[in-house]
Amino acid sequence: MSDFLPSGIQLGYLVAASLFIVGLKQLGSPATARQGNVLAAIGMLIAIVGTLLERQVISYELIAVGIIVGSILGTIMAKTVAMTDMPQMVGLLNGFGGAASALVAVGEFWRYLSIPQSPTPDATITILLGVLIGGITFTGSLVAFAKLQELLPGAPISFPFQQPFNALLAIALLAGSGYMVFNPEDVSVFLGLVVISNILGIMFVLPIGGGDMPVVVSLLNSYSGIAASVAGFILMNNMLIIAGALVGASGIILTQIMCKAMNRSISNVLFGAFGGGGGSAAAGAAAGGAIDKTVRSINLEESAMMLGYARSVVIIPGYGMAVAQAQHSVRELADGLEKMGVDVKYAIHPVAGRMPGHMNVLLAEANVPYPQLYDMDDINPQFDETDVALVIGANDVVNPAARHDTASPIYGMPILEVDKAKHTIVIKRGMNAGFSGVDNELFYKDKTMMLFGSAKDVVAKLVAEVKQL
Repeated sequence: MSDFLPSGIQLGYLVAASLFIVGLKQLGSPATARQGNVLAAIGMLIAIVGTLLERQVISYELIAVGIIVGSILGTIMAKTVAMTDMPQMVGLLNGFGGAASALVAVGEFWRYLSIPQSPTPDATITILLGVLIGGITFTGSLVAFAKLQELLPGAPISFPFQQPFNALLAIALLAGSGYMVFNPEDVSVFLGLVVISNILGIMFVLPIGGGDMPVVVSLLNSYSGIAASVAGFILMNNMLIIAGALVGASGIILTQIMCKAMNRSISNVLFGAFGGGGGSAAAGAAAGGAIDKTVRSINLEESAMMLGYARSVVIIPGYGMAVAQAQHSVRELADGLEKMGVDVKYAIHPVAGRMPGHMNVLLAEANVPYPQLYDMDDINPQFDETDVALVIGANDVVNPAARHDTASPIYGMPILEVDKAKHTIVIKRGMNAGFSGVDNELFYKDKTMMLFGSAKDVVAKLVAEVKQL
């Protein structure tokens, strides 16, 4: 039995890793995402049980306390967090993952201090990588959470000599790390590196604007996976290495997808200070002529008639729908239109909202049928034949300036081409620019009608009006 136990644990790790891979594959589609999440959770349960059977585990009582406390806190958070706050929650959990990995590295360093043996250079480098990546992930995620929660301004935050300050931190980190390889028991230098790593995380996210938060959240998610994989090397745990590598790789792939959807490179996202509000219609006027800023309003009755008597309607959800928690009302409106014979589709932009897949999560909560969800590449060719495009709280992802205004910060960003529809109704509280700070040309088009108000209230009233047709 004692000989079988290690082999059985490794076999369980293999099963868990397989479930992780299958779960990740199924998370790629809204139709199978829930099943994929369940499979991955089962894999994690197998991995945890296998780890608890390891002989190196010496304090089951302390582990039990951690499981109980963590389970209670996790359940409370899951039950109380609003769907609109899900990006903040994801950012916070990324930070917790980074902190856990950094603490593992710190604990390993302290373990070496307690035994009459210095760590090898390889072990020292692994510990330092855990501290660096985990620290950056932790504090960077906290700043991202604060921006998404509006505890900090969403615009880029900078100060004089910021780049030289960051360069000095990086040089100090490299120099201190090199010193630690040859002097692995210097506590003061090690603690200094811990502090620098955490400061670098803050400096990493502060100058990034709110318009780039989907990319930042995805990238920090990747960092948390890499940090976990490093922790696996520290602990010599194969399961943690595999799980961390999967999260890190999938996070990088998702980050690349987000950047492609914005037509920008990762370096431009990290160092371009996008989202600062510098772009405007004035810049567009300089590049392509003056814009007629005449706004055409429409009332609820007229909107209901336009939607109810259309042959096809495409709904474009955005962050405004999330803030108003209007997804259930939107589903009710779509159901009412379908009963009248209207063909209803949903157009989903990859970076709509504040995290990857934000709109998919909200619409799934409202039980919107998966076949009605169309990604950008599939829906754009259909806008020419669409009678009415209904924009609900979306802004930057439908701005036509991205196609022609070379002076605009969003120039070249692929958009949902709703301006090609025969008519467009935009539900919005006011005429404020989106999170990127760029004025939206769509609002001033001849075919665009503005329906002002909170998305939830307006859509609920539209549902009532449609029922009366």
